This record gives sequence, C-alpha cells and structure tokens, in this order.
Amino acid sequence: MAKYRKKPVVIEAIQWKGDNPHQVLYFMGTEHLDRKGDKLLIPTLEGTMEAALHDWVIKGVKGEFYPCKPDIFEQTYELVE
Repeated sequence: MAKYRKKPVVIEAIQWKGDNPHQVLYFMGTEHLDRKGDKLLIPTLEGTMEAALHDWVIKGVKGEFYPCKPDIFEQTYELVE
C-alpha cells in the first residue's frame, strides 16, 4: 500500500446561508434550483445531493457542483487571496 497526498487545487465555493439563493444561483450559472425546506438540491455527477444550511457549494475542476459540510470544508480548504 502507498500513501498519496491530494494535489493542491484552487476551487471556487459559496456558503449556503439560507438567505442568499440569488448569489448561489449566480455562482452556479443557473436560473433555478430546487429546494426541500431549508436545503438546496444540487445536481451532481453522482445524482442529486442536498446542501443543508451552512454547507458549502463547491465548483469542481470540471465545472461540476457539489455540496460540502462546513467541518470538512475547513479541514480541506483555505482561503486564497
């Protein structure tokens, strides 16, 4: 077994706060997103996933979108200035 390190990749992301649907729509380049209560339904390469309040919506390296829990986001990413 070998060990591997994740390559440094710069991503774009926005946090879903519940009161910023227009910013998320603009970020994703779409005019409509389905919601289930406070959750956003995000179409991903693996199917539809739910983004709960305070989850991050990440744009992947191929232009795909997916949600990420805040604790995982903080462990995985840091702000690039």
